[in-house]
Amino acid sequence: MTKRFSSRTDWDLAETPYAAEVRKIRAAAESTGRDIIDLTASNPTACGFHYDEQAILSPLATAAALLYAPDARGIRSAREAVSAYYSDHGARVDPDLVQLTTSTSEGYSFLFRLLCDPGDEVLVAQPSYPLFDYLADLDDVRLAPYPLFYDHGWHIDLFALEQKISPRTRALLLVHPNNPTGNFTRTEERRRIEEICLRHSLALIVDEVFLDYPIQDQLDSPVARSDRASFTTGEHPVLTFTLSGMSKIAGLPQMKAAWIVAQGTPPDLTAAMARLGMIADTFLSMSAPTQHALPHWLANRHPIQKEIRVRMLANLQQTKAVFPAGGLLEPLAWEGGWNLVLRVPATCDDSLLAAGLLQEWGVVTHPGSFYGMGAFGRLVVSLIVPEAEYLKGIQRLAVAFAHREGVPPKESS
Repeated sequence: MTKRFSSRTDWDLAETPYAAEVRKIRAAAESTGRDIIDLTASNPTACGFHYDEQAILSPLATAAALLYAPDARGIRSAREAVSAYYSDHGARVDPDLVQLTTSTSEGYSFLFRLLCDPGDEVLVAQPSYPLFDYLADLDDVRLAPYPLFYDHGWHIDLFALEQKISPRTRALLLVHPNNPTGNFTRTEERRRIEEICLRHSLALIVDEVFLDYPIQDQLDSPVARSDRASFTTGEHPVLTFTLSGMSKIAGLPQMKAAWIVAQGTPPDLTAAMARLGMIADTFLSMSAPTQHALPHWLANRHPIQKEIRVRMLANLQQTKAVFPAGGLLEPLAWEGGWNLVLRVPATCDDSLLAAGLLQEWGVVTHPGSFYGMGAFGRLVVSLIVPEAEYLKGIQRLAVAFAHREGVPPKESS
């Protein structure tokens, strides 16, 4: 075939065998009435949460939303609302250092274009979210994975990270807390990462979309408050870009509202904002109604956040009741975010394992390999699945693995 398309989109677009199996079994279930339990559901608008429709939609219907007065960084009132959000996290963020985007995905693309020439590299954790691969390809950037290791919790392998740096490395990417492992970047890890970035002249990109969802807010949380702090707090010895948005903060993925906060020292910070503004001005992608509504959505984020956190904690407690420590199945240490990694007994590739669980037991899970986990025996589930559905799903998993191992399943209350 004559070459017609860019090599940057030369992906294998065929369904994976597991995705094909999920689609086939879902379709069959619609006609047979078979009960399929989806433990991967992560769209908050489809998970039974209660939204204040008036508070969400009324700001879109104002006269101001009809005016078009483009500002490359976003209208001032929206950027000030973002600054106020970080003030609640103990950070002082200058609205002039806020760049609005339609999504964190767009924010990544802006930053890759800002920092990298074609063929340059960005360090990214593994396990991590697979979307990064496509974003990097579209901007002609190469991802260099650095490992997270598990030892009574997830940790960054800082020695291995520094060994991954090459003359073409331009930035280091963190997700805080990480998806899907749920670990926060500790204060000491942050200090050492900033030292590495300084030593190698790297920018730091920090994704904080799950920042508002730690395991719990009480002082007895296993994660110190300082370790859960936003990267917008404290000093910024290296050029730092923090991303977040309404998709997770207010459970509004459909509203397409996000941002980048830039911090650091002149002249790099000044130059970065000027160039970032020019990139944004080229697209002007966020709509005026969304920008005018953003302060209202941020101000009304707390009820939905509380509801989501209550469900996450309830599902986590149910998991620990069904899968006690030291049992056949066990939740790995988790500190925040919407996903949970399960350690399960396995003698085959986890994609085959997940397919078998779907075929035999009607439970949809994510194989750990979806997130770049190399070890067998890792499944990922969503903690925002409705509680009754979630409990039914994990109880089925307990029975399924008990059958495999010939061990009576533990009864849960």
